[in-house]
Amino acid sequence: MCTYMSTHETRSDFEPVNERCTAAALRRTARLATAVYDEALRPLGMKLTQYSLLINIRDSDAVSVTELSDKMMMDRTTLTRNLAPLRKAGWVQVGDIDRRTRRITLSDEGQAMLERAIPIWKMAEMRVRELIGIEDALELRDRLDRASARLKGVSPSPGGRK
Repeated sequence: MCTYMSTHETRSDFEPVNERCTAAALRRTARLATAVYDEALRPLGMKLTQYSLLINIRDSDAVSVTELSDKMMMDRTTLTRNLAPLRKAGWVQVGDIDRRTRRITLSDEGQAMLERAIPIWKMAEMRVRELIGIEDALELRDRLDRASARLKGVSPSPGGRK
């Protein structure tokens, strides 16, 4: 990410450019914010990535792997890897509809875990907003939503389909 250097640039010429790399700044900020959520969810044995998957599965009602990967803008391989601990914990069930389609559903245990996690997530969400500043956090969310919509139209989809 942001490591391109022309043959005419030296390392010292490149470093200020890297400091302004949008992707690097987004990833750095995302890691810092994610740490707040992960710390809050830790007593449940859950991370933000797992919470996000559970919420999306619950809201999608028997979603296919492809549909969920598209919804979350995540490639299918990464999604499958991230689903593995949820299956092991008994929070989700993955069933084959046919040879090519697998459906993901929330188990009763997963629903119960999600009910415990939601109030904790809400507290972490408020903490992140407070740390960023309430107005700044809301503006950031709006800007990120617009950026996602714009990038989605020009970037190859995470699953390799356009």
